[in-house]
Amino acid sequence: MHPLVDLARQTIDSCVRRRHVPPAPKPLPSEAEGRAGAFVCIKTKEGDLRGCIGTIEPSQSNLADEVIQNAVSAATRDPRFPPVSAKELDDLVVSVDVLTPPEAIAGPEQLDPRRYGVIVESGWRRGLLLPDLEGVDTVEEQVDIARRKAGIGRNEPVKLYRFEVKRYE
Repeated sequence: MHPLVDLARQTIDSCVRRRHVPPAPKPLPSEAEGRAGAFVCIKTKEGDLRGCIGTIEPSQSNLADEVIQNAVSAATRDPRFPPVSAKELDDLVVSVDVLTPPEAIAGPEQLDPRRYGVIVESGWRRGLLLPDLEGVDTVEEQVDIARRKAGIGRNEPVKLYRFEVKRYE
């Protein structure tokens, strides 16, 4: 298991079972030393989403703390789902996506839903969709979903950004 996935899994387990958020390991694994935005996603063994929360840009002093914070949020604060319960823990699959810094793009022709995630922005509203998601096969679907997540209408002008991820499962 990749060290970032192990860290997320241990954090979720400790948070749910003991209501305790563990500190980052010392010393940090080399994979967790830098700073980056990251998403922690939790799914059932059947592949159903159970929680997914992340940060577009780094908000913590290192990637380990970013993963810890987002693991707690994915397990307990995703508004789409009730908090994860202790009886579910053994049947959950955890992944960690580490994001590259977002880059502004001129238009949707610079997107590829398999390679790039997308951020749509209109004023203070921003929506993000990770790349390479099951059932999202076209740029149009990707942008539409990100718009809906942000509450941005289909005809409203948006700024587009793309990013890549390293996905650890």
